[in-house]
Amino acid sequence: MKQAKHGLMLLALSAACLSAHAAPVTPAKQALVDQVLKLWNIDTIGQSMLQVPVADAVQQARAMLQGRATPDKRDAAMNDIVGAAKQFMADATPITRASADRLIPTTIAPLLAERYTEEELRQLIAILESPVKKKFEAMLPEMQKTLGEGVAADTRPVIDPKLQGLKEKIGLRLRAAVTP
Repeated sequence: MKQAKHGLMLLALSAACLSAHAAPVTPAKQALVDQVLKLWNIDTIGQSMLQVPVADAVQQARAMLQGRATPDKRDAAMNDIVGAAKQFMADATPITRASADRLIPTTIAPLLAERYTEEELRQLIAILESPVKKKFEAMLPEMQKTLGEGVAADTRPVIDPKLQGLKEKIGLRLRAAVTP
């Protein structure tokens, strides 16, 4: 225990010494870092992090209602659940964005300033502003949809029976869990 505390103290002291000796960032380099951060739109990371558990919760609710509620009750419940999820995202997004905006200057900006030269930052900006990059990003949804449809069609004969079996197992397990 004593060695662990000693190790933690040395680690903290080393970090403090390293940050104290970090070279100051010139205004020109800081401007380049700021431009990279603006083009990167990293402040949406909190929203992206929330989308997965919210989508999972909605999907789980849909699965729980399937076969347990009449179609009209299921649809009404899902409308309420989806509405609540959308409202949650609308309420949480400004909070996560404000947190990211507050943390980026003290976490990400120093990393960029430390690990990239001014020339590398200029190159990174050129990449982020590239019309080819923008064209590629605009095509991503279409490419993902096309690939997804192709994979689905290609694997349907093998995957669908397995997926149906999984759904049946889950349904049986859920029924067993809720049956007195």
